[in-house]
Amino acid sequence: MPALAFSVLKRSSSSKARLGRLETAHGVIQTPMFMPVGTRGAVKTMTERQVKEVGAQIILGNTYHLMLRPGAELIERAGGLHAFINWDRPILTDSGGFQVFSLASLRKMTDEGVHFKSHIDGSAHFLGPKESMKIQNALGADIVMCFDECPPSDAPLLMIEEAVARTVAWAEICRGMPLKGHQNLFGIVQGGIVPELRQSCAEALRQFDFEGFAIGGLSVGESAADMYATIDATAPFLPDDKPRYLMGVGTPRNLLEGVLRGIDLFDCVMPTRNARRGTAFTWQGKIAIKSARYSEDFSPLDPELNAYPSQFSKAYIRHLFNVNEMTGMTLVSMQNLAFYLDFMRQLREAIATDSLDAFRQKVDACYPE
Repeated sequence: MPALAFSVLKRSSSSKARLGRLETAHGVIQTPMFMPVGTRGAVKTMTERQVKEVGAQIILGNTYHLMLRPGAELIERAGGLHAFINWDRPILTDSGGFQVFSLASLRKMTDEGVHFKSHIDGSAHFLGPKESMKIQNALGADIVMCFDECPPSDAPLLMIEEAVARTVAWAEICRGMPLKGHQNLFGIVQGGIVPELRQSCAEALRQFDFEGFAIGGLSVGESAADMYATIDATAPFLPDDKPRYLMGVGTPRNLLEGVLRGIDLFDCVMPTRNARRGTAFTWQGKIAIKSARYSEDFSPLDPELNAYPSQFSKAYIRHLFNVNEMTGMTLVSMQNLAFYLDFMRQLREAIATDSLDAFRQKVDACYPE
């Protein structure tokens, strides 16, 4: 079979939402799908078995962090990222672009790539499209991302235009680099919140016939209204027969609004990062579990969710956080990912049964924004 096969199984009659099936060498991904982030080869506070137990079909690895520690060469000697972390389902690796461009005080950008200093020890490194592809080839993920430039949300127009030009030029270089037979390359559309730049970037990238396309450079400080308007301005110019990935987004509301606009894949650190800070996502809304109001609340964390962590009492989980017991972070991380993945499961079911309006009303009640 091809390294990647994507098919649209059903389209919503009331929106641009679509139900899909994405086949890779390491398994099938039902779309729309949320992808947990395993930055350094692990979803924080969780084992790979626990990530599977909450329903993850695919996870992400971070090229920037993995190139610094333990190094792409070591991972390749281990048999690739799948073997190194004992994960037999699909993996997506980012290009490292977002991370190096966020190191504003530690990097110098050129048309060839980025010279930067490690945030760990200050050591000097260079990352460009060729280097990113070589690293991702060594890691061996099923889906790899082009090296792109992600400008800040408040960047002036000239900087955004330059970022688009570099992103397209680097995409062409990435397309010419060798990958393993099971790997698939996605292009990334940049352009800030300027519709004309998003359109021109998308149209320029289409010529390279990538296996999928991503919308990058959002959820970086712009308003929700600007985010949704940018998706509206971009998605129609992406190939209808290829998967669409909205990078680094976001809240349950963001996921719903993205799907309604034709997005198939999402990732975000929000569920696990918030978990470590004591915020649980549930079908009753967000819960600040460290609050004193839960000290004697013996009700389940999420009675509507049939998942292992959901059945522990709020009082017990609050106690774990108060005594700095790592188990508390693990349970809430599991809860949040279980919720996000159940959210996507119910969203797929709503598309399949033409009941998106009812699902949206349900979301409005617990996640109005």
